[in-house]
Amino acid sequence: MSRPSHVYVLAEDGRQRQFVYRLLLRAGVLGHQITFEVSPSGRGSAEQWVRENFARQVRSCRARNSRANTAMIAMVDADTQGVNERIRSLDGALTNNGQNQIDTNSDQIARLIPKRNVETWILCLTSEAVSEERDYKQTKSPEEWSSLIPPASETLFSWTRANVQLPASTIDSLRLGVQELNRVFAKGE
Repeated sequence: MSRPSHVYVLAEDGRQRQFVYRLLLRAGVLGHQITFEVSPSGRGSAEQWVRENFARQVRSCRARNSRANTAMIAMVDADTQGVNERIRSLDGALTNNGQNQIDTNSDQIARLIPKRNVETWILCLTSEAVSEERDYKQTKSPEEWSSLIPPASETLFSWTRANVQLPASTIDSLRLGVQELNRVFAKGE
């Protein structure tokens, strides 16, 4: 996995931030090489906040990438929407901002869209059977979720390695997330 010199991250909440942070550290990215922007809590839709800031952050990533290996991760829960619908809304934000869509050959930009939410991914990554239709947010305490994030991020990192066969129990949105991360981190290998 190549290591970008800087990674921009857009996230809906602190749990997503913690999850992506642990993943990036495991991938060898240093803490000072990561810039996080997290939706302010209690100020409306976090999904909308990520979508509204996506184009600006993509522009920054692309501009910096012209002189230094730069990546970006945007994480937004699918909630009750489809993953493809969320991707279309992020792509629409780029179009509305006069930018090109994500180029899978040159842009080191991953759109991570857990369905139903990041907690679903955390449970799947820690070997629990999950449904993408169920909301797991309230099934554990904040401390329990925090304790599951390190092993979940470790598993996700291992799944981004070359030639890894994902378990049959891997949910669809997580399979797509692995593909997005492979595109981001495979550059320069």
